[in-house]
Amino acid sequence: MRPVRRRPAAPVRRSAVVLALVALAVVPPVVARRRLLVVTVSGASMGPTYAPGTRVLVVRGRRACPGDVVVLDAERVSPAPPGIPARPGGLVVKRVAAGPGHPVPAQVHDVVQAGPGDVVPTGRVVVLGDAPAASVDSRLWGYVRADAVVGRVVTVLRRGAVQE
Repeated sequence: MRPVRRRPAAPVRRSAVVLALVALAVVPPVVARRRLLVVTVSGASMGPTYAPGTRVLVVRGRRACPGDVVVLDAERVSPAPPGIPARPGGLVVKRVAAGPGHPVPAQVHDVVQAGPGDVVPTGRVVVLGDAPAASVDSRLWGYVRADAVVGRVVTVLRRGAVQE
């Protein structure tokens, strides 16, 4: 003899459906706001990759590998970058040149007093702008604390105007 399955009463099914719809409507935007950030590039330091006015989508998180473009909390970059407003929420966009355990790039040897074969210490990263002449980065700051990384750029939402 087979067990008889009974369907739940209609009000129970209805409330389960309503709860699922509310979850789908409310949870993703909340999760998205916690995990995603939209940043507008305002300087020339990341040109030509990201021109001023380019809007990028950033996934929050501290993990970044060499080659990743990251957004940094300007207050945690020491010394503070010139031209960044002294207000909470100031952000800086740079490319990770080396992470902990990777060889120190030659461009920053003098600033961090490193030599050939030295590696980036634990808890630090080296970040560089794509346009060296227009960039304030690890060539001036030296190592940047890894906890200054807010997240990494995953896509361009809108291209900025290319300056000539």
